[in-house]
Amino acid sequence: MSRQDIQQFPLLILMMNMFIVMTGIGLVIPIMPTIIHEFGAGGKTFGFLIATFAFAQFLFSPLAGDLSDRYGRKKSIIFGLLLFSAAQFLFAFSNHLALLYASRVIGGIGGAFMIPSMMAFVADITTVETRAKGMGRLGAAMSFGFVVGPGVGGFLAAFGLRAPFMIAGTVAALAALISTFFLSEPAKEHVQAIVKKRDPLVKQLALSLKKPYFILLVMMFTLSFGLANYQSTISLFTDEKFGFSPSDISILMVIGGLIGVVVQAFVLDRVLERFGEVRVMNTMLVVAAVSMLGILFATGFSSILLISAVFFTAASLLRPSINTTISKMAGSEQGFAAGMNNAYMSIGNMIGPALAGTLFDVNMGLPYIFGAVIIGVTLLICIHWARGRKQSTASSVH
Repeated sequence: MSRQDIQQFPLLILMMNMFIVMTGIGLVIPIMPTIIHEFGAGGKTFGFLIATFAFAQFLFSPLAGDLSDRYGRKKSIIFGLLLFSAAQFLFAFSNHLALLYASRVIGGIGGAFMIPSMMAFVADITTVETRAKGMGRLGAAMSFGFVVGPGVGGFLAAFGLRAPFMIAGTVAALAALISTFFLSEPAKEHVQAIVKKRDPLVKQLALSLKKPYFILLVMMFTLSFGLANYQSTISLFTDEKFGFSPSDISILMVIGGLIGVVVQAFVLDRVLERFGEVRVMNTMLVVAAVSMLGILFATGFSSILLISAVFFTAASLLRPSINTTISKMAGSEQGFAAGMNNAYMSIGNMIGPALAGTLFDVNMGLPYIFGAVIIGVTLLICIHWARGRKQSTASSVH
């Protein structure tokens, strides 16, 4: 049996785990406006609840990535699933705003242990040639879960606003059980990790400045920052401007995002192979910025659905392109690179929603204008990096 045959089963389990986690994260979107209204809160609270999850991810991602290198991907993934399950149950039974924040912290820590470990796991069980396809499938599971999540949340909310979280917690616990018995660690000769003494978070961030893929980490930050402006406020925007119900919001997110998932699952590797990561990133950054501004001119459900479909398509091609490029440049530091990648993404996901929610309370259109500007900055960074890389390659040849 070839290595290519061996990697299929663990990849399926990783995709299942990623799907479950992202479903749990996504189901809060259509429900959150109603929940924060129960607590008498507004856009600022909504943004900070989302930012809290990302803040915890940011703090623990480097540690989780390093522990994944040291003690194994499987243990990190299972631990993360158990924490995520606990967070869902805590959110379901919270009757104080402080407990909602505590739930988001625990969930963020769980995400920090799972996501970098799963990305590094894929790097371990794939070759350089097949890595884009492996990352693409994991990314498709991530996007598909995030797309299905709002639909699940909107449907289960009919049985009570807390029901979706109780079910998500149960499913995450079952995923941890399945992973315990059926997910095997990659063979040691395939593990692309250098085990070393763990450095503090600040030192690891400083170390990332010297990595050849640092500019890509900066791009992940600015991209996440910009995209989070859209993703964190779209439910509030449609609720406030058009009076959308949780069901309306869930349908909007599911249909719009599903198109992006299909593109990522069946088109990503072909597009990257034909045009390359840099060209795909540049094009999709333009598409994301334009669609974000387009939301300001939406007139109803159909126009928002179309804009969301375009936006999610761009996002579904952008993140895997950056992830794949970082993985290719990371060499034997897959755990560290994945941890840093998730850390920079978490910083963007942390600052973006907090600022977007605050801007939303001032004017509901401001998050989208500011988000488009930030994505424009990402485009300039990408163009500058690609130009420098091309010149470096040319000079090394001569």
